[in-house]
Amino acid sequence: MDNINTNYKTAIIAITKNGIAIAKQIQNRVNDSDIYVPDKFRTSESKIIYFAEPVSQKIGALFGNYSSIICIFSLGAVIRLISPFLRDKKSDPAVVVIDDTAKFAISALSGHLGGANELTLRISGMLNAIPVITTAADVNNTIAIDLLGKKFGWTIEDLRNVTRVSAMMVNEEKIGVFQDAGEKDWWDMDKLPKNIKLVTNLYDLLQDEIKGAIIISDRIITNDTVLNKSVLYRPKTLVIGVGLHWNTTEETIQTGIKKVLEESKLSFGSIKSIASLDKGKRIKGLDDYCKNNNFPLILFPRDELDKVNVPNPSEIVGRFEGTSSVAEASSIAESNGNLVVPKYKFPPDLTVAISRVQME
Repeated sequence: MDNINTNYKTAIIAITKNGIAIAKQIQNRVNDSDIYVPDKFRTSESKIIYFAEPVSQKIGALFGNYSSIICIFSLGAVIRLISPFLRDKKSDPAVVVIDDTAKFAISALSGHLGGANELTLRISGMLNAIPVITTAADVNNTIAIDLLGKKFGWTIEDLRNVTRVSAMMVNEEKIGVFQDAGEKDWWDMDKLPKNIKLVTNLYDLLQDEIKGAIIISDRIITNDTVLNKSVLYRPKTLVIGVGLHWNTTEETIQTGIKKVLEESKLSFGSIKSIASLDKGKRIKGLDDYCKNNNFPLILFPRDELDKVNVPNPSEIVGRFEGTSSVAEASSIAESNGNLVVPKYKFPPDLTVAISRVQME
């Protein structure tokens, strides 16, 4: 069977012989995982990291260095051990607890945002254990507000309303949903919870019957009354096309893109990628900007960009670059969608254009 890739670093702590055997089973199936065992069980086993300090001290060190922690001992002990290190649901690692006979796998901390629920289900499948998940959205089979769109890479702009709107969802209070960007299949739309109301106008969310709201948009929302009752999701829908010189700096790119987004009332949080012309060698300023913001950089050859139909071709650009458009053409080519911001020039060495990804 294929290895399970959890996409983050996992620490497995075992404090008994049975627990060590269970830990080895998990490590064989979870990539990027480390097993930690008290020094009294030391053998020549090369895949195990032994520690001499108390478990309470060791778990504190692991808490800040791993995205998930699997503890193979009692739930009560785990609660006492991790309690001094708890911060918030945004930063705490996922914690999964497994008993010494692997009968139960329990999602104990960061079930949604941290991924403990998902990891619990995976581990229970490996060990033929019973998964124990207690988050309200899951047991009620309704929308988990803090997981909506996670599979698409959506992000929540501000976490302050997540808990409140989640409670409304579980308690079946009326929740309005407004979406004008992003993937449409975030839920089985024919089987939406009965307390969900889809609206086509943002300001319909102000209706008295709507107690909380979900907004899925790449636009800047300025109405505080709407925002105060909403969880705002940023889908990855915007492709920024840039034309630039060899010596264009990271700072120039950053300032230019920020200005265009602000004036166009589009969200930085919805940037999917940066697109430009392949000049044959890398441009340091562009590489640094993408690296520091974790944006994919997509480069197109001249002949491919020159075939893209753009509203503002340039003879001068054509003479120097071999294509009549860089910013507009690259953003359109990468998005396979519509140009929403025509090229915006920042003389002498930057041009920015924005397209929105075409969603099914």
